[in-house]
Amino acid sequence: MKIRALKTFLVPPRWLFLKIETDEELCGWGEPVLEGRAHTVAAAVEELADYLVGKDPLPVEDHWNVLYRSGFYRGGGVHMSALAGIDQALWDLRGKALGQPVHRLLGGPVRDSIRLYSWVGGDRPGDLARGSREVAAQGFTALKMNGTEELQYIDSFAKIDRVLGNIAEIREAVGNDFGVAVDFHGRVHRPMAKPLLRALEPFRLMFVEEPVLSEHADALGDLAAQSGIPIALGERLYSRWDFKQVLQSGHVDIIQPDPSHAGGITETRKIASMAECYDVALALHCPLGPIALAACLQLDAVCYNATIQEQSLGIHYNQTNDLLDYIKNPSVFQHKDGYLPIPSGPGLGIEVIEEYVVERSKVGHRWRCPVWRHRDGSVAEW
Repeated sequence: MKIRALKTFLVPPRWLFLKIETDEELCGWGEPVLEGRAHTVAAAVEELADYLVGKDPLPVEDHWNVLYRSGFYRGGGVHMSALAGIDQALWDLRGKALGQPVHRLLGGPVRDSIRLYSWVGGDRPGDLARGSREVAAQGFTALKMNGTEELQYIDSFAKIDRVLGNIAEIREAVGNDFGVAVDFHGRVHRPMAKPLLRALEPFRLMFVEEPVLSEHADALGDLAAQSGIPIALGERLYSRWDFKQVLQSGHVDIIQPDPSHAGGITETRKIASMAECYDVALALHCPLGPIALAACLQLDAVCYNATIQEQSLGIHYNQTNDLLDYIKNPSVFQHKDGYLPIPSGPGLGIEVIEEYVVERSKVGHRWRCPVWRHRDGSVAEW
């Protein structure tokens, strides 16, 4: 079996799908997207394809090493996202060729389901009580929300009060035993992170995500010393080498690599194993499409420290298409009592509706991160 072609499809709402075709009519699907840079990642996939066309798709580990190491310049969001989608598609192909789900090829599952959480509140948190009750009614037992709008380095305590009011609204709606995580989304600088974390202590949060940007991970020691809330971080880290120093610091409790950004299934599993050595939990980042979620679930099956899984059904970004639109077997993502069974079909366990993918790729998208500004006109972290 030889690889015949790599084809990318830019599809709404903001995703990039990849199909790897072979001369034996078997194909594999991946999701190599970097939100807001999908066209750039598609170009990177095309460049990497030059090596793969004509090769046997089955030696996935060797292909990963060649595509990572042979270009001299390596790492970063674009390269690692392109490599991630290719790696997912190669694992999907390998599973289909051998008639097994990917997790069986990785040693077999350590669990048969994973807890899920859903999003509420949108980019600028609002209508949280209604959103929380809807999430609970859908059978979820946990949710995540953006904690705040834009914050200056030194900002008002009125904004902190607003954050506390939002979380109090959620707690009133769903009670104290419901899982609640708060994403600072890198919007909070170190001087404001200190009082915010301290003020959030009484709300019994599952975790606070990106209390500061990843590039300021050296600040986490001070923050961890002030708060008992678990700290999560990692969606903007792209390789085991990026995670190495964060894990060695001892101040992160939950890592959140994204298998569509962090080198795919091959690399993310290695990152998860590193984290296990430091007694750090895994909560894979995935506000993306169905192929990305399927890849996450294969990893959740084999990573002992996997604890909870993000998913994008109904997320505020999904304006024109949603998670289930592109697959023939949407029941594979049907959760019960807050848990989602690990897919057992061959490869990634989903069946992509190729005709619909092609149709929607004619519409495409040019999704971009919004540009926010502070009152003084300076650009704000989104």
